[in-house]
Amino acid sequence: MLASLETDFVRTSRPLYSHLVTLLESAIARGDLPSGARVPPERTLAGRLKISRTTVVSAYRELESRGLLRGYVGRGTFVCAPPEPEGTPFAWRGKIAAAALRTSDSTLRDVVRHASDPRMLSLAAGEPAIDFFPNDAFQEAVAHVLRNDPASAWRHGPTEGQPEFRHAISDRYGVPRERVLILGGAQQGLDLLARCLIDPGDAVIVDRPGYLGAIQSFRAAGAKLIGWDVAAGDVDELEDLLVRYRPKLVYTNPTFQNPTGITMPIRIRRELLTLAQRYRVPIVEDATYHDLYFNEPAPPTLRELDGHNLVIHLNSFSKVLAPGLRLGWIAAAPSIVEQIAIMKQRLDPHTQNLVQFAMARLIRQGAFDAHLKRIRAEHARRSGLMLAALQRHVPAGALRFARPQGGLYVWCRLEPGMSATALLERALAAGVAFVAGPAFYPDPAGDSQLRLCFTSVLPSALDAGVRKLAGAIEHMRSSPALTA
Repeated sequence: MLASLETDFVRTSRPLYSHLVTLLESAIARGDLPSGARVPPERTLAGRLKISRTTVVSAYRELESRGLLRGYVGRGTFVCAPPEPEGTPFAWRGKIAAAALRTSDSTLRDVVRHASDPRMLSLAAGEPAIDFFPNDAFQEAVAHVLRNDPASAWRHGPTEGQPEFRHAISDRYGVPRERVLILGGAQQGLDLLARCLIDPGDAVIVDRPGYLGAIQSFRAAGAKLIGWDVAAGDVDELEDLLVRYRPKLVYTNPTFQNPTGITMPIRIRRELLTLAQRYRVPIVEDATYHDLYFNEPAPPTLRELDGHNLVIHLNSFSKVLAPGLRLGWIAAAPSIVEQIAIMKQRLDPHTQNLVQFAMARLIRQGAFDAHLKRIRAEHARRSGLMLAALQRHVPAGALRFARPQGGLYVWCRLEPGMSATALLERALAAGVAFVAGPAFYPDPAGDSQLRLCFTSVLPSALDAGVRKLAGAIEHMRSSPALTA
């Protein structure tokens, strides 16, 4: 690139910095300087072109104002975006804050998009059996609110959540009301917790593999992510990580974990809490799947076992009722609840009132627990249907998986040499979606694994979805160029 600039640079052009801007902008537009490329240091370029450093500095600053370059102290200057179409005076992408650019993984958005596409059979979205939503009970609860106190549904509400709903959660889950904060879904809670607790450069220990939304939230906050092998559950390994990295917190999804479906034994839970107390590290417990057991109830939550105020407990109604409710909650120390409420008010002054009142009534009237009983049985049935379809349609040896005991997912491993990322492209072309394994890792890994959701489509469509997946696998197996 330097040689090209030397050839094209005309020293008689005036002003020189403007001529240099034009040459560099053209190189970026052509792709000779792609996004992420480092441009020559100012002194180096000035020496090669036999011009003053001030001229190069002026050109670089002009290109920064156009959103094409971005300088970093101690690192250099880099291309951040190509020019916009003619008529736009700067590149919009180049104006995006550096902190925002940490968030570049679109997997979560893609999962939601595929789930809402009627042409796609989505085995990707983490949705419960939506067709089992208690419509009659919910409609009655909404009607009760609007009939008796409609104004309360439509006016502003407390950022912490409606007292009636916080009381209902407090009574059902056995947590003091002042420790409960209502959220617009568990993902909002993760984002708020990351921004509340994490400074750039802080270490955070996460499940490996683990929930991709948590990985994205902590990464966006500037955290250094350290993976703990959740399947092995080796507390000695965890202690080594605690000693080595001195993390700001530990995040774990210990019950019917996303994506593996495994459940942390009660012995490991107690040892985890002991380590957290010893090293004075808070735990963020994601308990969104805790109520979704098939037969035997799950072990007590970390919050229930915690005797030292170590745990921030995160929960949601998205995985047990419907994601469209956008309703979740955390239980934490009052000081954390207070700080998160202050942060939440800036982007979401209060969670939707009507849904809170309706859910409080469902809990009080027993309809919520009745729904849980029905949906556990239905999820167990759908799990069996998916496993049977996988055994029926997928070529022997191509896919290994364990039988889940709850939750929403089957975690699969492909045969050696096959890429889940490449398989996903083929599957999408065939009209079926899943989530490839790399999305669940804080480091480059997981391309031999994939996650299937057995509850997100009707039982009548499960077999068709698995047949499409099996066809994609067969195509990959018969195409040597598509396997490693």
